[in-house]
Amino acid sequence: MTERKLGFGATVKSLPRAVWIANTMEIFERMSWYGMFTVLALYVTAPAETGGLGFTTEARGNIQAVITFLLYLMGIVTGALADRYGYKKMFIIAYLIMIVAYSALYYCRTMPSFLIGFFIVAVGAAIFKPVIVGTIARVTDGSNSAMAFGIFYMMVNIGGFVGPIVAGYVRGWGWEFVFYASSIWAAVNLLLVSLFYREPTTEAASGKGRTLKKVMTDLVEVLGNVRFFITVFVVLIALQLASFGFSWFTWRQCRYFIPIWLVLNFIYDVALPAGSGDPRSAASKGRMFLAKRMHCSNWRFALFLFIMSGFWTSFNQIFYTMPEYIRDFVDTRPLIRLVEGVVGSSDAQDPAVGVGAAMSRISPEERVLIEKEVKELIDARQSGTLSEEATISACKSLIAGKVRLTPDELREFVSDDRGGTEAVTNRIIIAGRQVNAEFIVNFDAGAIVILQVLISFLMAKFHRFTTMIVGMLIAAVGIGLSFVAGGEGMIGAGGSVVIVILGIVTFAIGEMMASPTSQEYVGRIAPEDKKALYMGYYFLAIALGNLFGGLLSGQMYGRLALRENRPDLMWLAFGGIMFATALAFMLYNRLALPKHASDSLTPDAAAGA
Repeated sequence: MTERKLGFGATVKSLPRAVWIANTMEIFERMSWYGMFTVLALYVTAPAETGGLGFTTEARGNIQAVITFLLYLMGIVTGALADRYGYKKMFIIAYLIMIVAYSALYYCRTMPSFLIGFFIVAVGAAIFKPVIVGTIARVTDGSNSAMAFGIFYMMVNIGGFVGPIVAGYVRGWGWEFVFYASSIWAAVNLLLVSLFYREPTTEAASGKGRTLKKVMTDLVEVLGNVRFFITVFVVLIALQLASFGFSWFTWRQCRYFIPIWLVLNFIYDVALPAGSGDPRSAASKGRMFLAKRMHCSNWRFALFLFIMSGFWTSFNQIFYTMPEYIRDFVDTRPLIRLVEGVVGSSDAQDPAVGVGAAMSRISPEERVLIEKEVKELIDARQSGTLSEEATISACKSLIAGKVRLTPDELREFVSDDRGGTEAVTNRIIIAGRQVNAEFIVNFDAGAIVILQVLISFLMAKFHRFTTMIVGMLIAAVGIGLSFVAGGEGMIGAGGSVVIVILGIVTFAIGEMMASPTSQEYVGRIAPEDKKALYMGYYFLAIALGNLFGGLLSGQMYGRLALRENRPDLMWLAFGGIMFATALAFMLYNRLALPKHASDSLTPDAAAGA
């Protein structure tokens, strides 16, 4: 039976009230998350003198990899619990956690405390994510689900667009206000869910709820048995431990440990009875989970999730790597001059007013850093001890204060010390200030807000896999475009901000095709009573993408960009990962999916293929 096709207006009108309430909550939750997360790389690596944590870029990558991996991994469990115990209860718990955790995170200033604080934030987000997507999946059908998920993805990016703008403005007052703002948006959502959200038809409301033991059993058996999960999970934990550089478990030891661990598990399986891992086999009855062979009950769905993790590995570089890259390697002064040409120039004397101030707010801590560097340079010039090395070092330090000047430009300003340190500092800020990196990254969300509904409507006419593959190819071009941005590194003219923005917008077009389509696809193939559970499993792909993306971001940015001054190779690699993912999906669609199962990856539909 073919699905009925509605026109654009009719499709929008067919969406139930619950979709719009969920979308509103999604906006505020994304304002909380992206308001904090878009600037997190800058905050974590910013010098302590400017209010940041002063961690290395490798540590930043590890933090983002581990915590966001756990966030999306927890979504599998919270999705299953939401199906069983009710969506509204889970929403309320999530928002209460967020309100407290976001505010408290600013006061976590050491690596252990920050990891714990960030993890608690992740718990709240992990409860929220599968429930909000599960709501959309439950209240739509084949006639309007593509439009519903397209609008939902647009709402995600409205929040993802507004949140960083607010964060970029308030961090001019101090970093703590970024975290306070995130708590406020979570409080708004608590009010919304309490007043307006109505429980959709769920297992919790049916009176036929499963026991907690049954919930956890179903959770595991969507993809495989406990042995399978333990084997895979240990590999992932080993990768995380190696990333932190412990002396007792380095990357070299990890390279030996993982193959040995896998071989031992396969040898152990050989010693067990055939069929002992399959829950339908008599050989598995009555056996403890450790006495069963590894079993993957839905290998097609598992392979789909693994390939999809490649998309998220590359996607995450927009938030993991791009803010640091823009800060360290991109000269954004042309963007300020362009805007000033339209709306008028900034005040020539006061850096706290005008267009430049609006696009690059200098916090009090950053101002102190800049003045310190300027005073030291003026003193060195006056004493005749100003060296090239000192000037280069000052240029690098000024980048942390959102000011980019070449050594020659800086020497010219320092040589004219009329008005003293304060006047020279003002002139340096006006001439060299940079657009907040989060505003540049925001071109991704802005493009999606404008174009997502139209693209979703157009893409609904094509097969889901075609849409995903073409979207990934476009995204590969976008993420790899910074390869040709050029520039002279941290103290040169900087890469082309025009090319960087063009790459981000190109990536956004591919993202609009691939990401919501993949979510809608999983929502459509999921059994009716396990919508949130299957959407939770979709987050497994995002979890792996965050883990791999964070580890690669920290290691590649630290080595290629900072130490070898070759960020171009880094972006080429990330574009290559996205291209390889698109190629893998082409092969998957041709070789792994039987035609009659192309619209369903559930075990029953694919059986006998």
